[in-house]
Amino acid sequence: MKVMVRKAGEQYTVYVAKKDLEEPIVEMEKPGLWGGWVKVANGWTLDMPEMPADTRLPITVDARKRGAE
Repeated sequence: MKVMVRKAGEQYTVYVAKKDLEEPIVEMEKPGLWGGWVKVANGWTLDMPEMPADTRLPITVDARKRGAE
């Protein structure tokens, strides 16, 4: 699914346009955000694509939702 990732202060958020949903990221597998999973405040776990650590935000990426939360 397409998600927009942005950062406000030290907090990352994801926005899913199709669901009109914006939620903070509450847990990350890797400190650099990219290439691992992230857990969103609503309980979703998303697999993030591999990207360079210095990728500019906001950016829209293809993330895969895990499981049937």
